[in-house]
Amino acid sequence: MKVMPLTSRGISSSRLILGCMPFGGGWNRDPITDADRLSAEKAVDAALSIGISMFDHANIYTMGKAEETFGGILRNRPQLREQMVIQSKCGIRLAEGSVPGHFDFSKEHILESVDGTLGRLGIEYLDILLLHRPDPLVEPEEVAEALGELKSSGKVRYFGVSNMSVAQMRYLQRSIPDQLAVNQLEMSLGHLDFLNQSILVNQEAGANVNFSEGLMEHCQMENIQIQAWGPLAQGRYSGRSVEDEPEHVQKTAAMVQQMAQEKGTTPEAIVLGWLMKHPAMIQPVIGTTNAERIIACEDAERQSQQMTREEWYSLYVSARGQAMP
Repeated sequence: MKVMPLTSRGISSSRLILGCMPFGGGWNRDPITDADRLSAEKAVDAALSIGISMFDHANIYTMGKAEETFGGILRNRPQLREQMVIQSKCGIRLAEGSVPGHFDFSKEHILESVDGTLGRLGIEYLDILLLHRPDPLVEPEEVAEALGELKSSGKVRYFGVSNMSVAQMRYLQRSIPDQLAVNQLEMSLGHLDFLNQSILVNQEAGANVNFSEGLMEHCQMENIQIQAWGPLAQGRYSGRSVEDEPEHVQKTAAMVQQMAQEKGTTPEAIVLGWLMKHPAMIQPVIGTTNAERIIACEDAERQSQQMTREEWYSLYVSARGQAMP
């Protein structure tokens, strides 16, 4: 039976990830409230109850409060740490004063970011560290020095990237001795360029596709885990009102609802199952604190296994809003 790249590396077998970006309240300096802590704890418990053991962070999420909130849960329940695979990201600097938001893969920033993340989470190491968004000023040798120090000190076990092309990954990999384990990208029924890129080869329509050529194939050949952020398309196909959306979005939402009813499952399971059926063994990152919505995703893996090729293509073509070339 085919397994995820992370599973083959002995890192994680969790088919879904809980994205912790909403934890801790708003993107501001307001204090974390008891309500913020309670909703986060309920979300973590809901995730664990359906077999999710992997949790995704970034040092910038809600300006650090997401990691701090999660760290509070671990401090109150330290036994949870050994049940979890925890990854975080660094490399984005938020706007400050007259300095705009920008990207930073300098050695100093990477090391400082990881120390900050570990402090907020209250843990000794990260299972995985991702470089969040490509930095045009990156010096791969400098990144390699930072990652080498993090590995030798035991602060990070594995490394990956987010939102990167094939060329960017290869450029970094040339200097980094550890093989990159992850690339996290936006993909869903509402964000289809990861599929359109492959079917529009030698087609004029392919000129408008914004996805790195050969990225899916590269990650599969190199045993790199593809993680999907935004996999539920902000609820567009699983309950959010779409009356003001284009006709093909409305039809796809109706198709998802009908499939869920016929299969006795949830729309969330259909939407995620469609994504997880891809041979790359995509690992969706569910970004919500809504415990009910998390539990609604429980059946996703089973739906991915049972979904027929015809059903998969029916959803894809409907979401595209046009016939296959």
